[in-house]
Amino acid sequence: MKHLVAILSFLFLSVTVYSQTREYKDLVILYADGTYDSYKKLVKQAEKYTLKDATKKDPKPYFWMAKGLYKISISGTDDDNYKNAYKDAIKFLGKGIKYDIKYNDGDYTSEESEFVSMFQMTLFETANNEISGGGFKRGFSWVLKYAKISTNKIGPNYLMGACKYEAADKTTAREYWKKADAELKTIESIEGWSEADRNMLKYGVLYSAGALKRSRQEDKAKTLVGKVAQWFEEDEDWEALYDEIVNKPKEK
Repeated sequence: MKHLVAILSFLFLSVTVYSQTREYKDLVILYADGTYDSYKKLVKQAEKYTLKDATKKDPKPYFWMAKGLYKISISGTDDDNYKNAYKDAIKFLGKGIKYDIKYNDGDYTSEESEFVSMFQMTLFETANNEISGGGFKRGFSWVLKYAKISTNKIGPNYLMGACKYEAADKTTAREYWKKADAELKTIESIEGWSEADRNMLKYGVLYSAGALKRSRQEDKAKTLVGKVAQWFEEDEDWEALYDEIVNKPKEK
């Protein structure tokens, strides 16, 4: 048993050290080239690293793959091989973050915070566009994807609860809200959160409060909003969004 523990400890340390020291200069060069063809090559080369035993748990290739796929997704290409490039980017970024937290204490995610924050914002805007237009099922799907690329699940859980409630699945909605409420109790500040994470919390709470109010649960709606209001007092959009989302009449 002692030998097994020693081996596992060595493997864990190896993954961590490898992640910290390997530079992947080939991927860096391909990304810096900035052409559509170089992004395709980047994706293919990064994928090879994700399949090798020595590097498949290193977060860096997954991040590079996500970067390449994102660039392809906004290139306007009609290549069928990359028709799902944006969704694939979400998948690989999520895996990269998962491995980074497990083996590297999230250091690389912090190092790549600019890309992560930007990508999160594009996904938040996609989800919010669906939800604000009444597309709660599609909105739920996008928020579920967002949760894969964020370590802050509170906002997504509130927002997924709101989507389920508006889609007449009140049982599942309450499960998401219960989970979010429990997570919220552990948070003392949202300082340091990405803009998208803050938006997820803000809109998640407001959409949830709106759903509760329109179902004649005004006290619960007020209580929910009160749990986060202190963090958005200086937010110029808070009051306007509260009026638009919480006070708007239910669509017939």
